[in-house]
Amino acid sequence: MPDGPPHWLRSQLRHLAIILVFDLGGPLLVYTLLNSAGIPAVTALILSGIPPAVGIAIGALADRRLDVIGVLVLAGLAVGTVAGLVSHNPRLYLLEGAVPSGVFALACLGSLRTSKPLIYRLTVQILGPRSAKGRQVAGAWRYPAFRRAFQIITLVWGIGYLIEVAVRLAVIELTSTGMALLFSKLVPYAFAICLSAWTVAYGEHEMRKAEQLAAAAGGPGTPVAADAKRLAAPPIHSCGAPHPDRHQRLPAPSGRHPVVRARAGHSPGSGHGQRLRAGLGRRG
Repeated sequence: MPDGPPHWLRSQLRHLAIILVFDLGGPLLVYTLLNSAGIPAVTALILSGIPPAVGIAIGALADRRLDVIGVLVLAGLAVGTVAGLVSHNPRLYLLEGAVPSGVFALACLGSLRTSKPLIYRLTVQILGPRSAKGRQVAGAWRYPAFRRAFQIITLVWGIGYLIEVAVRLAVIELTSTGMALLFSKLVPYAFAICLSAWTVAYGEHEMRKAEQLAAAAGGPGTPVAADAKRLAAPPIHSCGAPHPDRHQRLPAPSGRHPVVRARAGHSPGSGHGQRLRAGLGRRG
């Protein structure tokens, strides 16, 4: 029987199903049904936060750990619930989505003052510090260009999510509760997709630039290029050698005979150097 899908694919499909069912569809369905039944908006919004919490619990049980994003989402739900219960204002409850985005943005910007920016730490965590790719990323941290690239990526993500918070607040203030709820569920993923696409494009750009710099550093006249050219060139064999791979003729100053020596691992051919020098003498 053919094997099932690989583990990473099953994990990605599970996360996608959790997002669609518990983060997007569940809250909207619960709020719509309760609001249609005459339940107050604040109560309907608070109850619509149950599906995301269930999704986080399922993901934590499947992965056997609670990630940072899950903690931020739960914190936002708690803040929104308290704000909604105290104020009885549905718009204040909708601010719960701005909490994880705002905290994440400030964490990105604040991590630029630390030894390693947040996006780099998250990348290593997602790849797995013990995996081959994770070790490769961790090992590349010693290169200044690699560190600078992750600092720029972290800065852009921090600014991007600050913009997302501002857009979210404007939508909550200017639209209806139902529209603001729909927007608050969709906008984080829209920003994440856009920022991820930019990150991939920026990473490819930096890779091409690094390759161009490496090629320029190995241009004509540099020791690296000279060594590469020398190693790539076919070996020079002395004419008429009994074994073509045994001897090597080295360049000689003008007016002098070439030097003939045995290659490493081969014994010199009997009389070969004398025969070559004699032949050259007759030509002269």
